[in-house]
Amino acid sequence: MELFDTHCHIQSVGQTGGERSTRELWAKSGETSVDAVVERAEQANVKQMICVGCDLADSQLAVDCVKNRENLYASIGIHPHEAELALQKGHLEPFAALVDGHKVIAVGETGLDFFYNHSPKEAQEQVLRFQIELALQHNLPLIFHVREAFDDFWPIFDSYQGVRGVLHSFTDSQTNLDKAIERGLYIGVNGIATFAKKPEQVAVYRAIPLENLLLETDAPFLTPVPYRGSICEPYHVETTANFLSDLRKESREALARATTFNAKQLFNAT
Repeated sequence: MELFDTHCHIQSVGQTGGERSTRELWAKSGETSVDAVVERAEQANVKQMICVGCDLADSQLAVDCVKNRENLYASIGIHPHEAELALQKGHLEPFAALVDGHKVIAVGETGLDFFYNHSPKEAQEQVLRFQIELALQHNLPLIFHVREAFDDFWPIFDSYQGVRGVLHSFTDSQTNLDKAIERGLYIGVNGIATFAKKPEQVAVYRAIPLENLLLETDAPFLTPVPYRGSICEPYHVETTANFLSDLRKESREALARATTFNAKQLFNAT
């Protein structure tokens, strides 16, 4: 059984730079070795992982992290929280230069987040459009972060042709799930599913078509039950996969096979 973690942030392990909250959480765990994290993942059948960037420095770390590790890939992104700073600091041009890096297979984490509003709406939208256009220029899929913002996200998405990607950490409504499936998007599910309480949210996890489902961790965040209180790692994909298998009444082997196939198809990962 082979699993694929399509969204983690292990490039920050043992680092003093990069996205602050991620780096600080890894430091809290005491882990300093990316290779140790990867080894634990492989022991849990997680054979491939995508290191997802959230700002310029973090994306550079992701590109550097995957260079000599055959089972890791990189996605370069400017998170909506970081949009205003990226514009103020002139980061878009050097960020775009990273797209040609070895084993860069996606653009993101990008999107809109109106729950926290760490960056103004206009800045978020400008940086989202920049990354969509960058991905289209290089025929790459996108990793989208959308929170409390779908009413603004869909018109932006629909203003482009040929956008491919995944809605990362999906926790929204059946209505927005249906809109995503209509547009050919994949749906990323992580440890949140294991501690979701609202019946309608659990129903959405059941309703995701298997051909649109991707597994992820968002490590070091969103640790699944029964490991709440500890730092999330890519090996926790197995826990989420087992939970979804039981919830959806699908065999573990079928779910692993389909989600790994989906990941390789979307990201062109061998």
